[in-house]
Amino acid sequence: MKKLSQAGLMSIPVVIICLATLWFFPMWRIDMRAPQYPDGLSMQIWINDVKGDVPIINGLNHYIGMKTIHQEDFLEFVFMPVSIAFFMAAGILIMVLKKKILYYCWTGIFLVIALLSFGDFYRWEYNYGHQLDPNAPIKVPGMSYQPPLIGYKKLLNFEVLSQPDVAGWFYIASGLILVGITYYEWKKK
Repeated sequence: MKKLSQAGLMSIPVVIICLATLWFFPMWRIDMRAPQYPDGLSMQIWINDVKGDVPIINGLNHYIGMKTIHQEDFLEFVFMPVSIAFFMAAGILIMVLKKKILYYCWTGIFLVIALLSFGDFYRWEYNYGHQLDPNAPIKVPGMSYQPPLIGYKKLLNFEVLSQPDVAGWFYIASGLILVGITYYEWKKK
């Protein structure tokens, strides 16, 4: 089997360090602003928790019939840390074995985890914004309250912005490094 180049080997600890930020910083944030909340409300999604103004957001969501948000409702907060930890451990093994094919597989696994995570996040937002309690105090016919997957959206009198947070940017950087080095290794044959 072909050996990894020096650039490939050096990229592994960089990717691992970038992914380690998931335990120290939030990976995603949803910010909301409305006239009654001029300073805004914010929810930060971590690898294993959801933090920020969640109690206030839950109180507001009650009026439009959305489910409340609680850490224990998300199996993702168990699976994501485990899958990323195994992924990081696999990187250490690849660094020891120095095989290109293993690096290619590692990149593929990262892309699968990223796509599944993003798809799951969309599903989560969709369910919260569309599966509304029919007995909610406020009903707007035909209205759903799904936050944007990424970017800006106006929901009633709230302006909502959904975007990566600190660890999310490092996660994206990890993916770019992996794809870039995989391409470099493949072209270097």
